[in-house]
Amino acid sequence: MVVIIFKHLIYTAYIPVKYLFDLVIVLFYSFPTFIYNIKFMTKGKKVISIISVIVLLILVGIGYYRYFFVFGEGVKAGELNYVVRKGYIFKTYEGKLIQSGIKSRQTGTLQNNEFEFSIANKDIADKMMANSGKFYELHYKEYKNTLPWRGFSVYVVDSILTSKDIPQ
Repeated sequence: MVVIIFKHLIYTAYIPVKYLFDLVIVLFYSFPTFIYNIKFMTKGKKVISIISVIVLLILVGIGYYRYFFVFGEGVKAGELNYVVRKGYIFKTYEGKLIQSGIKSRQTGTLQNNEFEFSIANKDIADKMMANSGKFYELHYKEYKNTLPWRGFSVYVVDSILTSKDIPQ
C-alpha cells in the first residue's frame, strides 16, 4: 500500500522520475530471485554473475563521481560580460564574468581574470541577460566533467547572491 501511494506521488510530481522509480522497483523485486537462483547455478555462472554485478556497481560509481559528484562550491564576483544560449542539440546558457584584478599566464603579459560558466536555471539566465554589465556575486558548483544538457563548463551557476550597478 505504501509503495502504491509513493509511486502515485512520484508520477504526479515529476514524470521522468517515474522511470527511475520503476527501475528501482524491478531491481528490488528481482534481486531476491537472483540470489535464490545462484544456489542452482553452476560454478562458472555464479562467478560470471557476481563479477558482472560488481563491474556494474563499479561503473555506476565511476559515472556518478565523474558527472554528478559536486567537487566544489563557491562564490565568484565580477562584472558580467555576456550570457548566451547556445548548443547544437541541447541549448544551454553560458556566460562570462570578468573579475577585478589582473593575472599573467605568460611572463611579461597582463590579462583580466575571466570566469566562464554554465547556468542551471532559465530564470537566472533571463535575469542576467536583462542586466548585462552589472556587478554580480554568483554561487556556483564545480563538477568533474560536463554533460551536454548541463552546459559546456564544469562550473554551473545555481544562484545570484547580489547584483549591483557598477559605479562610473
